[in-house]
Amino acid sequence: MVGDYCSFSGDKTDMHSQRNSKNGLSCKMVLQAVGKVLRKSKTKPNGKKPPAEEKKQYLEPEFTKIRVVDFDLKELVVLPREIDLNEWLASNTTTFFNLINLQYSTISEFCTGDTCQAMTACNTIYYWYDERGKKTKCTAPQYVDFVMSLCQKLVTDEEIFPTKYGKEFPNSFESLVKKICRYLFHVLAHLYWAHFKETVALDLQGHLNTLYAHFIVFVREFNLVDPKETCIMDDLSEILCTPAPPPAPAPAPSTPASAPSPSSQNHVTER
Repeated sequence: MVGDYCSFSGDKTDMHSQRNSKNGLSCKMVLQAVGKVLRKSKTKPNGKKPPAEEKKQYLEPEFTKIRVVDFDLKELVVLPREIDLNEWLASNTTTFFNLINLQYSTISEFCTGDTCQAMTACNTIYYWYDERGKKTKCTAPQYVDFVMSLCQKLVTDEEIFPTKYGKEFPNSFESLVKKICRYLFHVLAHLYWAHFKETVALDLQGHLNTLYAHFIVFVREFNLVDPKETCIMDDLSEILCTPAPPPAPAPAPSTPASAPSPSSQNHVTER
């Protein structure tokens, strides 16, 4: 378009009219292009507008403060001395699979093909990819079933998660652990996004919060899940994964009141 514009020659009147025509066409094309980009920025990759963001109940302080334990979870995930890294990853991954499967089972009757027609979390839709890489959109219970079936198959495979002394871990072990953790994160995100109300009704939010925080601290410690994958829950992660402040010290015994000195009246305590 620029090249055409610069190559005009001849009568000034003709050039002026051509310029107006070209400029008008250029402006129209630019506006159309900008409009197209803006429309794309407001839609999901599949062309559908995302639903209006709902209020995240799980971020309210009255719920985030509820935990099963109140100590620094990082101490639980750090690799102990003299423990093989793969052994540690295998043990923790198997435990998280069992616990997340158990947590989901508490609300599974509420997660149906009617209530959860897609595997969603924070306006993100997860698709299932089979062994051939075929992409499939499925309901949330179907997706979770695929996840748990795959994880069960992997963690019980003696060739991948060996339990006998002296048995070597395969070269693909770390990549498979990352795959498991990625899928388990999807399940946790869906629990918060779609079934937190049911979790609260069952008084299990403390268990879910502790499990989620423990899992996030673990995968961060060993770089098992891409931060781009977990960023949709960063607001919750930063709240739950921050160590709880130490309890306030007991108040000192009361002493007889005395008249404050002039200097003490203007004293500012820094903590």
